Amino acid sequence: MAFAFQSLPTLRRAAPRLSRKFFTCRQCLGKAPSSPLPPPSKKSVGRSPYLPAFRSKSTHAPASASSLSHSVLRDSSPLGSLSRSINKVVETKPPHLPQTSERVVAYFLLGSAASVFGIVVFGGLTRLTESGLSITEWRPVTGSLPPRTGENWDSEFSKYKSSPEFKLLNPHMTLDEFKYIYYMEWTHRLWGRAIGLSFLLPSIYFIARRKVSARMAAKLFGIAGLIGLQGVLGWWMVKSGLKDDLFAPGSYPRVSQYRLTAHLGTAFLCYTAMLWNGLSILRENKLLKDPIAADKTLSILRDPNLKVFRRSVGGLALLVFCTAMSGGLVAGLDAGLIYNEFPYMGLGLTPPRSELFSDFYSRRTDGSDIWWRNMLENPSTVQLDHRILATTSFTAIMSLWAYSRFSPQVRAVLPKAGRTGMLGVVGLVWLQVTMGICTLIYLVPLPLASAHQAGSLALLTGVVVLGSRVWVPKRVAKLVAERLAKSGLAPAKGGLRSPGMENVRRVMPSSPKGAADAPLLGRSPGLENLGRHHPNATA
Repeated sequence: MAFAFQSLPTLRRAAPRLSRKFFTCRQCLGKAPSSPLPPPSKKSVGRSPYLPAFRSKSTHAPASASSLSHSVLRDSSPLGSLSRSINKVVETKPPHLPQTSERVVAYFLLGSAASVFGIVVFGGLTRLTESGLSITEWRPVTGSLPPRTGENWDSEFSKYKSSPEFKLLNPHMTLDEFKYIYYMEWTHRLWGRAIGLSFLLPSIYFIARRKVSARMAAKLFGIAGLIGLQGVLGWWMVKSGLKDDLFAPGSYPRVSQYRLTAHLGTAFLCYTAMLWNGLSILRENKLLKDPIAADKTLSILRDPNLKVFRRSVGGLALLVFCTAMSGGLVAGLDAGLIYNEFPYMGLGLTPPRSELFSDFYSRRTDGSDIWWRNMLENPSTVQLDHRILATTSFTAIMSLWAYSRFSPQVRAVLPKAGRTGMLGVVGLVWLQVTMGICTLIYLVPLPLASAHQAGSLALLTGVVVLGSRVWVPKRVAKLVAERLAKSGLAPAKGGLRSPGMENVRRVMPSSPKGAADAPLLGRSPGLENLGRHHPNATA
C-alpha cells in the first residue's frame, strides 16, 4: 500500500505519455518528436526562480514544442490526411453558374427565334394549301422519313382516302397531287422536330459548360418544354379535322378553330420568349461592360416622364398578341371569305344584330351561351372582332407615336434607340394594315394571306424590340449597382456620386471656386482626408 502511494508522482508524470499512446497510432507516434524534458512537478515549478522569465517568454512564443508536436501529429495521422483530401475536393468543386450569360447564348436564341418565325410562316402556307390533314398518323420518330416505295405511297394514300377531307373535298385527287400536300405537311413536321432537337441539345451544352446564369438555364428548359407542348398541340389540332363529329354533316371539313388558335398562340409565345431572352442577354452584356455609362442610361429610363410610355408599350404588346390570336380564329373559320370589303360590312359598318348574335350557334335551351359562342364560332362576328382589334391596335400605335413625338417631356428624355424603335413599329403597323385590307378585298390570295400572317409576327417583334429599349431591367440594374459599389461609386438619381463629395462641401461651404471644383475633386480617392489639412477647417 505504501509502495502505491510512493509511485503516485511517477504515474502522474507518465499520464500524458499514456494518453498519447492510447489515442495516437503507433506509426504516428514513431514519427512524432518526443518532449525533451518531462513536465516539472508542482512543487519544483512553484519554487523555481525562473518562473517569471518563463511566463514572459511563453507569451511571446506561442508555437511551443508541444503545439508543434500536436500539429505534426494532426498532419501525419490518418484522420488528418482524410481531412486534407476532403478539403481538396471542396476546393476543386466546380463553381456555380455565373451571374450573366455569354453572348453566344443570345445569338443561339435569336437564331432559334428566326427558325420559329420561318416555321410559323410555313405553317400558314400548309393551312392555306389545305395540306395539314394529309398525314393521318402521328409518329414522332418513325414518321421522320417519307414513303420510299410505291407500296408505301399507296398505303399512305389509302389512309388519307378514309378521312372526311378526301370524301367531301378531294374525291378526285390523284396520287401525284397527294404527294404534293403530303410533302408540305411532312416538311412542316420535320422542321418542328429539327427546332426541338437544335434547341434542346445546345441548351444542355451551354448549361453543362456554365455559359448561362441560373435564371437563364431555367428559362431555356421552359422554352424547351414549350416546344414539346407545341408539337402535342399540333397533333391535337390535326386530329380534330380527321373526325366529322366536330362539324355538321356535309359541311366543309376543317380543324377546330380553338385548337388552331392554341397551336398558333403557343408558337407566338415560343418565338417571343426566344427573342426577348436573346435581346436581354445582349443588353445585359452591353450595360455591364461599362457600369458608369449603364448607370446613366438606366437613370434616364427611370425618369418619371417615361413611366406612361413604358407601360403603354407593355399594353401594346398584349394588344398586338390578342389581335393575332383573333386572326387565328378568322383563319380557322375561313371568315376572310365573307364581307370582302372595307370598311363596310354589307350595308353598314357592322352586319345586322340578328346575324352577329344568331341563335343558330347557341347550344343551350336558355340561350346563355349565345354571346361567347357567336364571338368565337360565328364567322361574321369573328371577322368583326378582328377588324375592331386591328383598328384599335393601329390607333394605339399611332397615338403612342404622337405622344412620344409631340410631348415635350417625353421627347426630351426618350433615348434615340427608343425613338427609332417607335418609328419602326409605326412602319410595320402601316404595312400590316395594308396587307390585311388587300387580303380581304382580293379574297385571301395565297401570297397576301401568308404575308399578312408573317406581318403580325413581325409587328409583335417590333413592339418587343421597342420594349427591350425602354423597359428598365431590374436584375441588370442591381448588378450594375453592385459593381459600382465595389469600385467605390454609388448610383444616384442625378448620376454617380463619389464618397468624398460630402467632405468637400462640408470643408468649403462658402467658396464658389471650391463648389465649382467639387465634382472634379470628388473623384479623387484621397479626398476624404482633405478636410483635416485644409487651412480653413475648424477643429
